[in-house]
Amino acid sequence: MIRSAAMAILLATTVIAHAAEGAKSKADPAKGKIVAESICVACHGADGNSMTSANPHLAGQIEPYIYKQLVNFKAADGKPAARNNPIMAGMVAALTDEDMRNVAAWFASQKLTPAAATDESKIALGQRLWRQGDFKKGVPACAGCHGPAGAGIPAQYPRLAGQFPEYTVTQLKAFRVDERANDPESMMRTIAAKLSDVEIAAVAEYAAGLR
Repeated sequence: MIRSAAMAILLATTVIAHAAEGAKSKADPAKGKIVAESICVACHGADGNSMTSANPHLAGQIEPYIYKQLVNFKAADGKPAARNNPIMAGMVAALTDEDMRNVAAWFASQKLTPAAATDESKIALGQRLWRQGDFKKGVPACAGCHGPAGAGIPAQYPRLAGQFPEYTVTQLKAFRVDERANDPESMMRTIAAKLSDVEIAAVAEYAAGLR
């Protein structure tokens, strides 16, 4: 009888703990909207559609990926941020974990106004790299992680379809020289190191035109 009661208590405790964890992790886009309108709007727009290619579109981006980047921008426990960006470090400094989850959910729920591919001279090379990679250079197809249509694969691989090509170029070059180092298993740093400026520009242009 005592053993049964103990088991019942243990089971109830486990259920309560799981429920609490679920409640903690459940994001609220409506609260995230408030964060976006008060903190993120100047650079990314209230709905995540940036007005300038220096700042990425966040509308329609994968929710766990946005959250991961926000966490990576934030220094914690005396350790430097995993993703070094002084501007974003300032933006996330006052955000709680709940704030970051909520704003990620808000941006992910918004409709993207996509950028476009405008330089046709780059499309063929970009398409080949996206779909096939370059076997001789050891470059895998971009579609393997970011999807055939650029939709991304949660939570590690972002949506690139419709992203500003200028922003994608900047990030690939940052990976290439280790200025950005928050990629899992150094995957993007390894790939970007094998790409020329011409190839980076081509794949970024192609991704901008994906839908």
